[in-house]
Amino acid sequence: MRLATALYRRFAWLIHELARFASVGAVAYVVQVAATNAFWAVLDAPPLVGQGLGTVLSVIVAFLGHRHWTFHQRARTGLHRESTLFFIMNGVGMLIQLLCVWVAVYVLGFEGQLATNIAGNVVGVGLGTLFRYWSYRRWVFPAAEGPEENAKNREKAETRRG
Repeated sequence: MRLATALYRRFAWLIHELARFASVGAVAYVVQVAATNAFWAVLDAPPLVGQGLGTVLSVIVAFLGHRHWTFHQRARTGLHRESTLFFIMNGVGMLIQLLCVWVAVYVLGFEGQLATNIAGNVVGVGLGTLFRYWSYRRWVFPAAEGPEENAKNREKAETRRG
């Protein structure tokens, strides 16, 4: 039990950041899936167009959530810089999703909404999410200091408040 407690204390900052990242991502995911399927079903959009438009809407939701909640404690490098890098990194993430849809539909020959949902909204989002988390922490919302220093600073601030 001590090992688990020690590990939690050591990585609490990361666990909490990942939980916030996952929460914002879940909301953005619901927006993306709902919008993508609406574009496909209501507007009869082609697979890649519907996927792309749904992803763009979810990126806007994700930026607001990540900037103001997930990575709020990190260095502020300017709205223009952060939003530009965020949308570039999400462009790469969207390309990962679109590549998954393209492979499923045009290479493997899968047809129908279920196949495109699995390819784009499960496999593509999963791979894109790994890339996004890494790139946000690395370039979009960089740490002012190292992770340990940020964790220590947060602990000191919480101790002063408590």
